[in-house]
Amino acid sequence: MHAFLDGNDDAATRTLRAVPRWFAEWERILSRFRSDSELSALNTRAGEGWVRASRTLWEVLNDALVAARLSDGLVTPTVLTALEATGYDRDFAQIAAGAPAQSSASLPASGDWRAIRLDPQRRTVALPPGMRLDLNGVAKGWAATRAAQRLAAHGPALVDAGGDIAVRGARAGGEPWAIGIANPFQPDVPLDVVLLTDGGVATSGRDVRRWRQGSVERHHIIDPRTGAPAETDVLAVTVIAPSLFEAEVAAKVVVILGSVAGMEWLSARPWLASLIVTDAQEVLHTATFEQFRWHEPEDMEVVYE
Repeated sequence: MHAFLDGNDDAATRTLRAVPRWFAEWERILSRFRSDSELSALNTRAGEGWVRASRTLWEVLNDALVAARLSDGLVTPTVLTALEATGYDRDFAQIAAGAPAQSSASLPASGDWRAIRLDPQRRTVALPPGMRLDLNGVAKGWAATRAAQRLAAHGPALVDAGGDIAVRGARAGGEPWAIGIANPFQPDVPLDVVLLTDGGVATSGRDVRRWRQGSVERHHIIDPRTGAPAETDVLAVTVIAPSLFEAEVAAKVVVILGSVAGMEWLSARPWLASLIVTDAQEVLHTATFEQFRWHEPEDMEVVYE
């Protein structure tokens, strides 16, 4: 997580120093890897009736259900059981360190997100029996957006939550923020650089979170239609949108759909701009991407995704 605030008064400094505390609190509520998190408590009570949610969990869960509706169910919070069955049953750092993934002969289908019941008056949630949620599809973007909003009270701000970037306002001198897009094949050199003064940039892909489960290579982006990691030719995709929420959802949709159907999906939404990297090392981009691309070299600090 990285946070930048283009301000230098005492209030700005105090607020910037509070960012780690905000993220620690949100993780305590939203992490599926913590047995003491509020999300874990909700998951253990699936099928038991109504459970009251904190305002944070309520907001993120509602965002997750909006994402499911906007993506026709491709981005859904109901994939936790499927994720764990593929071996993503602990923090990725442990998997990357070589802890063996459990083998699963068959992968479960994802639950139907429309079966989740909400009572806005009481701020309560009821999960059907057996359903368990993973909010990582929207939680990072939600956290980055909230942090950027709080920082923006003291000046232009940028918050990068693991490649999901929220921007609020041009920098103090009027120039945009320069954001480097990571290159899956050459990590030390950005694939491209985009300029943004407001909105969100999200990157999703199979190039980082991947592992082997027995003889099968897995990754963390589940296609809810199959309950298995998406079979796709998209290695990585970056989306620029008016909000980080839209960018985050769109990036995952494109990975699941693949490059051809993904580009068609993006083309139907001209408010989005995207760059796609395929397994064949092709670099594709929407026509709208050009308006954000950094064309002229300038003395400008770049934030790398």
